[in-house]
Amino acid sequence: MLSFFSGLGLGLSLIIAIGAQNAYLLRQGIRREHVLTVVVICTVSDAVLILAGVAGLGYLIERVPWLVVAAQWLGAAFLLVYGILAGARALRGSAAGLTPDAPDARPSGNGRLAAVALTTLALTWLNPHVYLDTVLMLGSIAATHGSARWVFAAGAITASILWFTALGYGARRLSGRLSTPRAWRILDGVIAVIMIGLAATLVVQALQV
Repeated sequence: MLSFFSGLGLGLSLIIAIGAQNAYLLRQGIRREHVLTVVVICTVSDAVLILAGVAGLGYLIERVPWLVVAAQWLGAAFLLVYGILAGARALRGSAAGLTPDAPDARPSGNGRLAAVALTTLALTWLNPHVYLDTVLMLGSIAATHGSARWVFAAGAITASILWFTALGYGARRLSGRLSTPRAWRILDGVIAVIMIGLAATLVVQALQV
């Protein structure tokens, strides 16, 4: 269960960081426009990338044991930097791109659905940070959990399902709060605490080897 909640916590910390994908889902949720399509694409994409990272790096780690320690140190360094950056955003405030556009006159039906799907796919698969967070970051950290890495992956995938569903379908009710600088500063503050805490945990694990 510890591995599951570690994956859940890290997955949430990575996924709720402000980005184009979340901003687009937020806008679609407020408009109530093809929300299920966007949620499914984001969730399935994350699951595929996470499983690919865990499978590939897990296979490699079994044959090169010293990579576990290297992954712990690299993971700790990445989490620490990520946490510091999130903390800096929380202190100075950054809400650029988070205020959704007002609903406008656009084509509806299958044409609009295809446009929404393609936009979501582009924001997901053409974003280099997605590969860093899922394939490399989550895959590396999952490898440090040994035989429980798939439980860790399940936790990370659960985080994607929970976040994308909550953001998409909760956006209309919470739109006023989610689009304010204060709300995102709080979120960034929470992210910073979680990231730095996980980094400290990895350092302790590495030192115990």
